[in-house]
Amino acid sequence: MKKFVCAVSLAMAFSLSGKAQRDTTDVVYLDDPAPAFTIVRDDGTEMPSSLFSGKVMLVNFFATWCPPCQAELAEMEKTLWPKYGRDSDFVLLVIGREHSDAELAEYNARKGFSFPLYPDKNRQIYASFATQFIPRSYLIDRDGKILFVAKGYRPAEFKRILRMIDNALAAPAM
Repeated sequence: MKKFVCAVSLAMAFSLSGKAQRDTTDVVYLDDPAPAFTIVRDDGTEMPSSLFSGKVMLVNFFATWCPPCQAELAEMEKTLWPKYGRDSDFVLLVIGREHSDAELAEYNARKGFSFPLYPDKNRQIYASFATQFIPRSYLIDRDGKILFVAKGYRPAEFKRILRMIDNALAAPAM
């Protein structure tokens, strides 16, 4: 009983002080500047994140073998991409962790997503955001600041991301 009371007291102290321990799988956190990265295609073509400066960006990491990722990507296809896909102020980067362009093309031939999929063969991009766990999504504002971080897929949280995209697109760049 003493151990339980001590553990509860310690947890309350951390939550009241605002100094709860951060998730050690995160490399970047809410309100941090988004890390710079470069998507490298199988043919060597490079696409630096700086190309999207001044835009609202949703960066999503997934894997083709991950069931929660499949559910999240299906919801992106159904709701997010039709709503924001043509908005010139919005960028969706769906990045296949440890996948090549060739693997993603084969995967997309089966799934039929209308949004592009990007490779991260060696986890170089992923490593600048996190150390483990997918799916992960990072909503980045026009100023390059991380507005929202989602780990895993939950429908209610996905709806929240949609509302936050609306708000970010409505807000001017600083």
